[in-house]
Amino acid sequence: IVHTPMCSPWYDTEPVGVGSQPRFLNGVLVGETPLGLRAFFDQLMALEARLGRVRPFPGAPRTIDLDLILYGDVVMEEPGLVVPHPRFRERAFVLQPFADVAPHWRDPVSRRTIADLLVDLVGGAA
Repeated sequence: IVHTPMCSPWYDTEPVGVGSQPRFLNGVLVGETPLGLRAFFDQLMALEARLGRVRPFPGAPRTIDLDLILYGDVVMEEPGLVVPHPRFRERAFVLQPFADVAPHWRDPVSRRTIADLLVDLVGGAA
């Protein structure tokens, strides 16, 4: 479902905002898809389900968590789907791997680059 992918290094991180859980493995995949936004998101959710993800309650432990962070310059909000991801600017575990593969991509809301958002969040050079 993704063409010409670029995958970041993987980062072993502490869980954020989900209580006591095992450490997470975070990374970012950047690529192109012929699928529309909703179809692509639905494919991501179907992949999670095939890999054993269940959602008994918000923040529940998960086998996998695939988030759609950006979809080009699209800004939208509908039930069950908000793009850009509403909290990605606050999460170094998203911004660092994203900056590894696409530092010059721009957030369509703030118009800041991923690298600049990372510097704003953690300080110093990204």
